Amino acid sequence: MTDTIISSATKEVVIGFDRPFVMIGERINPTGRKLLAAEMKEGNFDRVSADAIAQVAAGAQMLDVNAGIPLADEPALLAQAIQLVQSVTDVPLSIDSSIIEALEAGCAVYQGKPLINSVTGEDEQMERVLPLVKKYGAAVVAISNDETGISEDPDVRFEVARKIVNRAADHGIPASDVVVDPLVMPIGAMGQAGRQVFALLRRLQTELKVNTTCGASNVSFGLPTRNVITGTFLSMAISNGMTSAIMSPLHPEVKSAVKAADVLMGHDQDCGAWIAENREGGQAASGSAEAGGGAPKRRGGRRARVEGS
Repeated sequence: MTDTIISSATKEVVIGFDRPFVMIGERINPTGRKLLAAEMKEGNFDRVSADAIAQVAAGAQMLDVNAGIPLADEPALLAQAIQLVQSVTDVPLSIDSSIIEALEAGCAVYQGKPLINSVTGEDEQMERVLPLVKKYGAAVVAISNDETGISEDPDVRFEVARKIVNRAADHGIPASDVVVDPLVMPIGAMGQAGRQVFALLRRLQTELKVNTTCGASNVSFGLPTRNVITGTFLSMAISNGMTSAIMSPLHPEVKSAVKAADVLMGHDQDCGAWIAENREGGQAASGSAEAGGGAPKRRGGRRARVEGS
């Protein structure tokens, strides 16, 4: 089966069909976080450092790093953020930008094999991003939309994904280094969004044989008690073949759903990770539930408040 290998200078993470689900921490992203955006723009990366450490302590195997701030020097900020995060954690990173110059700046300072986030099926963007992926020996997130936008038809999205995989091969990039994002839409606005993604995930695994990821919190946007929706979605997505997600490991409902899905899919050998995290006293060793570490004490509990910055 397909394995996608991402690495830092000292640690390797493998995304694969028969492996534990890979949680990619989402919080180093100034979008919707005004305080973080203001601090990063001023050159203050204290919150970036704290978010990186907290997410890894909570169980994130990788971190997504984004520096998209209007009217800021995104290439310089992204490079600085990557260097800082790599100085305080040893997990591999997803370098996240829609600007090719920022991706290039991030890759230039990165130590290891990064995941470049992302490329779409637009011809012009593929011809700009894929050579960069090849140049740095990276893996890449393939977003399943193109010049026509995001289709509500999962078959159309599948063909966009196939197009990107084939174009990557033309650039010497194997399918194992393409991680497809099937595009998760808000279930509150599109009632069939979940079913569409599940059907697409099955085809991506069996036909294209590629690993997958998504922005998991998109599915619950605008809904109350959204962490329960997000966690349930992820457990169902895992059962349909999803192998990673950009998500927050700091929410106990979400993290527990992922870990339980690993158990039920047979990806947690002898339930070892589940037992280690949930046994009596396990939480003290991993950190507080508020920081996302250790086992959640409130089995099935719900939080009405959605955390912001």
